[in-house]
Amino acid sequence: MVNMMQSYETAKQFLAQYNQEHLLNFYDELNNEEKEQLINQICQIDFKQIFDLYEASKTDKIIPNLSIEPLPYTIKKELSQEELKYYTSIGEGCIASQKYAVVTMAGGQGTRLGYKGPKGTFELDIEPKKSLFEILCEHLKEANEKYHITIPWYIMTSIYNDALTKKFFEEKNFFGYPREYVYFFKQSELPLIDVSGNLILEELYKIKEASNGNGDVFASMKQHGILDDMKKRRIEWVFFSGVDNVILEIVDPLFLGLTISHKKLIASKTLFKENVEDKDWIFAKKNGKLCIMNSCHLTDEMKIAKDENGHYLYRDINLLAHLFHISSLDKIATVSLPYHRAFKKNAFVNEEGMKEIPESPNTYKFETFIFDAFSLFDEIELLRVEKEDEFAPIKDFNGIHNPEVAKELYEKKYCLK
Repeated sequence: MVNMMQSYETAKQFLAQYNQEHLLNFYDELNNEEKEQLINQICQIDFKQIFDLYEASKTDKIIPNLSIEPLPYTIKKELSQEELKYYTSIGEGCIASQKYAVVTMAGGQGTRLGYKGPKGTFELDIEPKKSLFEILCEHLKEANEKYHITIPWYIMTSIYNDALTKKFFEEKNFFGYPREYVYFFKQSELPLIDVSGNLILEELYKIKEASNGNGDVFASMKQHGILDDMKKRRIEWVFFSGVDNVILEIVDPLFLGLTISHKKLIASKTLFKENVEDKDWIFAKKNGKLCIMNSCHLTDEMKIAKDENGHYLYRDINLLAHLFHISSLDKIATVSLPYHRAFKKNAFVNEEGMKEIPESPNTYKFETFIFDAFSLFDEIELLRVEKEDEFAPIKDFNGIHNPEVAKELYEKKYCLK
C-alpha cells in the first residue's frame, strides 16, 4: 500500500507539471486493480515528449529555397526478357540461400471496414473465404515450396490487437506455417491530445493511446530483439509491407535481384501517378534528401516534365512495398524519425464520467512514417509495377480501395489462370 501511495503521489506530480490533473478525476471510483493500472500508465508516459510534439506541431514548417530533383527508376514492363531473367536469378539465389525475411505491419483494426477485430483477420469474400493473414501466408508458403526453404515471417501488432492476433493464429493452427518461423512484436503507442491540449480518458482507468505509426517498426524491431534474431539467422534482406494488399508480391526475386545488382541498400516498388492533380505523394529528392513528398511543392511544369526518353520525372508514388538490407535497419533503428500530426475522431470519457462519441475530429495523433527513413540514405532503387499486378489494398468499405475491388483483382490474378 505504501508503494501504491508513493506511485500515486509521483503520478500527481507528473500531472500537475503538465496541467493534466483531470486524468485522476474518477480515481476514487476505481477498484484497486483499476487504480494501479491508471497510476502505472501515468508513470510510464513521457509527458515531455508528447507535449513537445504538440507544441512543435502548432507551427507549420516552412522550407526555404526548396530544391527538388527527380529520382531514377526502373519500369518493370519495359525490362527485356534477358534483364528479367538476369535480375530474377540473382534474387532467387539470395532467397534460396535463406537470406530473405518478410515483415508484415499489422497493427490496425478493421474499424473502417465495419469489422470488429484485427484488420488482418478480416476475410476476403472469395471461395473459400480467406483472411488477409491467410492470403499473405499462402504467398510465403508458395515461395517456401519453390525454393525449398522457410522464410521467417515477422508480424508487427499493436497493444490493441496483439492478443487477438496471436489467438487467431493459434485457432487457425498458423495456417500450416512452421510456428518457429513466425514472430510477433508490438509497436509503441503515444497518448492522444484533444484540441484544448489535454490527454483524454478511454475508460475511467485508462488514458487513450494510439499506435505511433508504421515508422516505429524499426525501433520496435530493435527493442523486441527482432533485429538480433534476423542476424542470428543470417538474414541479409528484409521486405516490409502492410497487411491489406492482397495481390502484392511479397517474395519478389526480380525486385530483390534488381536491388542487389544495382548495389542499393534500400528499395521501393512504385506505381505511376495517372492524375497529376491527385493527392498521392511522389518519390523525389528534396534539398538533396530522398523522400516521398507532397506534389503541391511541384510547379505545373514539373508535374508533367519528362526525361530524354519520354518518361515522367515526378510521377512515381508509394504503395507500401519496401526492401531494406539488414545493415540499413541497424542504422535506422538508432535514429528518431520525425513525427507527423493527424486530426482524428476519438471517443472519450467526458466530465460526467460518461463515454462520448464526437461528431467530428477532436484529437491529435502523432505518428512516424516508414518512408521518412529514406532520407538517411543517398540512393534508393525504385521499381515501377502495374496496379493490376500488385495493388489491391483494402482500406475501407465504401472507398475506391474496398473489399469488392480487392476480390476482383485477387481472383483475376490467382483464380482465373
